[in-house]
Amino acid sequence: MKVVVPSTARDAKGLMHAAVRDDDPVVYMFHKRLMGIGWMPAPEGPKTAVPEESYTVPFGEADVKREGSDVTVVTLGLHVHRALEAAESLADDGVDAEVVDLRTLVPLDTETVLESVRKTGRLVVVDEDYRSYGVTGEIIASVAESDLGALEAVERVAIPDVPIPYARPLEDEVLPDADDVEATVESVVE
Repeated sequence: MKVVVPSTARDAKGLMHAAVRDDDPVVYMFHKRLMGIGWMPAPEGPKTAVPEESYTVPFGEADVKREGSDVTVVTLGLHVHRALEAAESLADDGVDAEVVDLRTLVPLDTETVLESVRKTGRLVVVDEDYRSYGVTGEIIASVAESDLGALEAVERVAIPDVPIPYARPLEDEVLPDADDVEATVESVVE
């Protein structure tokens, strides 16, 4: 089974074409806020040019969206854009964050993540999942099992272990945003 989570229109099309051509089941997760409907405006990042021709995005191949040398920020889907927003703000303060878009959870591209962490020594994993038993913990565990010595500092940005509120203002309080990413990165580079 494969699990894909695109962050841009270009990746959405390429991963969908790859899913259709794959013999195994593919779980395709697309964040509703990337569509920019109604009261949920989309960030500018997902609105990428999409080629007319058919193409695929390979499963298990992460995309480094921003090169950096101080900290690795690993994320997927909507939070790629929040991480990029945080990285631009951090750059103004002299912090050079590398942003890695996983694009697929299964298979997980641990090699790209490890390569980045070996370069920066610091890892922040961001996901709109619960802090306990979620994707962030699994990615951190994968890195630690592969090369614990590469990690000088590690942290995650996720939803606290509380029920998700239905009221928009309360929901916004628990969902990770660019400010949360920025504050967490600042704490690991100190």
